[in-house]
Amino acid sequence: MNHCDTSAQIGIKENVITFSLLLIINVFVGAMVGLERTILPILGEEKFGLVSTSAALSFIVSFGFSKAIVNFFAGSVADRFGRKHVLLFGWAVGLVVPVLVMVAHAWWVIAVANIFLGINQALTWSMTVNMKVDLAKSSQRGLAVGLNEFAGYVGVALLAVISGYVASTFSYGPEPFYIGIGIVIVGFLLSLLVNNTEEHLSVQTNEHKRSSQTISTLDVLKKTTWQDKSLSSSSFAGLTTNLKDGMAWGLFPTFLASGGLTIAQVGTVVAVYPAAWGVFQLFTGIWSDRIGRKKLIVVGMFVQAFSLWFIVFVQAYWLWIIGAAMLGVGTAMVYPVLIASISDVAHPQWRATSLGVYRFWRDSGYAFGAIIAGIVADTLSIHWAIGLVGGLSLLAGVLSFVRMKETLVIK
Repeated sequence: MNHCDTSAQIGIKENVITFSLLLIINVFVGAMVGLERTILPILGEEKFGLVSTSAALSFIVSFGFSKAIVNFFAGSVADRFGRKHVLLFGWAVGLVVPVLVMVAHAWWVIAVANIFLGINQALTWSMTVNMKVDLAKSSQRGLAVGLNEFAGYVGVALLAVISGYVASTFSYGPEPFYIGIGIVIVGFLLSLLVNNTEEHLSVQTNEHKRSSQTISTLDVLKKTTWQDKSLSSSSFAGLTTNLKDGMAWGLFPTFLASGGLTIAQVGTVVAVYPAAWGVFQLFTGIWSDRIGRKKLIVVGMFVQAFSLWFIVFVQAYWLWIIGAAMLGVGTAMVYPVLIASISDVAHPQWRATSLGVYRFWRDSGYAFGAIIAGIVADTLSIHWAIGLVGGLSLLAGVLSFVRMKETLVIK
């Protein structure tokens, strides 16, 4: 990295071709999740005799923990060996996923496939975020991350619809997963074309106000987890946000069905939440570049909490749709902004490592959410499980209000 030509220009407009290509790549990254999100619960019930809730909880846990663990290492590896190499390796790992699902003879094979999916998502999604942040000015980080997350969730939504259509037209396997092989091939080829961002990272490092310093991965872990008040507040907010998503993924369908909704109505309510989440990220990221990160993070955590409690206490289809939309908006208010906040605080030399630690805590929330949701729902009720997670979201908002400093500094 020391030998890079530091004449590279920083800014989204200045790097519009590379930035746009990275956006397209992340559509394919998200598509890998969308492919599974619709098919696997049905496949578990139809082929392996599992009830859909059990199937959802099991693959969420295997996916969440593998993604979280690899996220932790992805950042430090990227800092050492470069973003593009890690991105390409992530696509290579992704090829295992559709192949394993197609040949699966038992549910444990599906669980293993989701471990590889977690690895694929950790490596590819992490790198598209890091590379966009490398290209963007400090005043554009919210926009950069917002666009990246929007592109990824467009991929999730598109393939959730397409895979469902293919499954209903042909069968649940193997036809939908042929698409997965195509996604990996196209994603890998596009990643070969994208320019590396090492030069841009070098420019940011040289321009950074703080002097260059050697900092170990362990030190970054400590800073991001508890030592730095802003970094650690963001990590806890991220963990509770995805803990909520893991709970919602596993429990919302059962909760809504027990409330008397038809399957079509359940599908609509469940879809409104990630749809609002994906679309509003287009606005919240760039909004945080103007008004700051802290306000959106604190209010977003509060909105998530009250949305969950609203969903628990209302008993009408249209009110559940409103609650799901509010929950998506609350999630969108924090999701890209937390990454932008981490990027504001971390030195460019260890930013990818810090983001890796943040994403480790954030994505472990998927697994913890599924586990907590199952235990509380079994011992008390689904209502208590949803309400408890709402309380954790409120706690994260309070901690962010008290401990976090505004991280955005306009240069």
